Amino acid sequence: MSLLPLVGSNTQVPLLDGTTRTYANLDVAASAPALQSVADRVAEVLPWYASVHRGAGYLSQVSTALYEQSREQIGDYVGAREDDVTVITRNTTDSVNLLAGCVPGRVLVLDIEHHANLLPWHRVAAGVSVVAGRDTLAGTIAALADELARETYALVAITGASNVTGEAVPVGEVVTLAHAHGARVFVDGAQLLAHRHFSLAESDADYVAFSGHKLYAPYGAGALVGRRDWLDVGTPYLAGGGAVDDASHDSGIELVETSWQPAPARHEGGSPNVIGAAALAAACTTLGGLAAAELDRHEASLRERLVTGLTALAGVEVVRLWAPEAERKTTGGEPAEPVGVVTFTVAGIEPGRVAAYLSAEHGLGVRDGRFCAQPLLKRLGLTGGAVRASIGIGTSVADVDRLVAGVRSLVEGDVRGEYVLVDGVWTLAEDPRPLVGPAGLTRLADTAGSCGASV
Repeated sequence: MSLLPLVGSNTQVPLLDGTTRTYANLDVAASAPALQSVADRVAEVLPWYASVHRGAGYLSQVSTALYEQSREQIGDYVGAREDDVTVITRNTTDSVNLLAGCVPGRVLVLDIEHHANLLPWHRVAAGVSVVAGRDTLAGTIAALADELARETYALVAITGASNVTGEAVPVGEVVTLAHAHGARVFVDGAQLLAHRHFSLAESDADYVAFSGHKLYAPYGAGALVGRRDWLDVGTPYLAGGGAVDDASHDSGIELVETSWQPAPARHEGGSPNVIGAAALAAACTTLGGLAAAELDRHEASLRERLVTGLTALAGVEVVRLWAPEAERKTTGGEPAEPVGVVTFTVAGIEPGRVAAYLSAEHGLGVRDGRFCAQPLLKRLGLTGGAVRASIGIGTSVADVDRLVAGVRSLVEGDVRGEYVLVDGVWTLAEDPRPLVGPAGLTRLADTAGSCGASV
């Protein structure tokens, strides 16, 4: 049973045997469907859409008010402090790249990070250091402590929860450690915030970023929220209208002087995504009204059921960064409970073939590949990738059991289709399924990006 109504929760997909089945979306860690409340909010505000910050017309005034109110609601969702600033971005990747242009010193990260929280820091002028994770969480935190004691850092960038395994980092402990060494902390909340409530004020973290499309608001907006000072003077992320207070030319040819706005306008050049901001704010309001204990119970029970079911199958191995969940404590004693993301491998069967089979013969949506975390996958010895199933507010016991049953059927050889590798993607050699979907769709996708490819 879904904790909240979702758009498309009853969508039917065709199977190889000629039947149809309700799609079980276990790929919400990549992109989540829209909350019904979000879709309703978008439909409500669309008739009022107009230019923002520059129009005197009534609809422009409404849209401007809507955009700025959405900014406040987004900041409130992550416990923004009174002097924090909320910058509307496209997604988490956008937010990290923005912050990378504002950090006044060296950055420290772990190798467990998604590329979005790894690659942008290499653009920081002062440089970046990458610490390899250890076999235990306590050992990993100790390695961070050793590095912080060895060199001066301006920022420690960590994931709130791994997009590969769902395992969580104890943010409070990292914040205490970093602050003791004069460093700030950035939290990649892309995975964490869809599964667990988070507060900048309560955790004392300095920055957090997240994406609407992972927070059940797939309308192209994300956010960076945190301390204002760096953002007020850092390199403007997107030069253009709205970001500039004043600009002048010498003889109309050479730009000789530019005065930039402070944040958030400094980093929001061009016409903003008003609808995306309203959608993200609506998701924040809806999710913020969901009791944390209820959400935790939902995810913990389903995750445990999935892990237990998968590990009972011959040749199936669940991927972990550290010790099993029950033993996962840091040196400071803070529990780091995982979120609803489970990654696994099936002995002798390529991840892409597993995912293609589960889709074509069981109507299941999972993710295969290296999950834009290639340094981590290489360290774990998974250069060929793995399969990831992710639990969300719409996931049910039946969905989890269906996945376990589908993997069991694969392991036992109950496979009807012939699967072949075409241009790096596993697919049916002959696919008799009818093409269904939005009007105008001519074919299904037949390519995969480098982050997702498992070969």
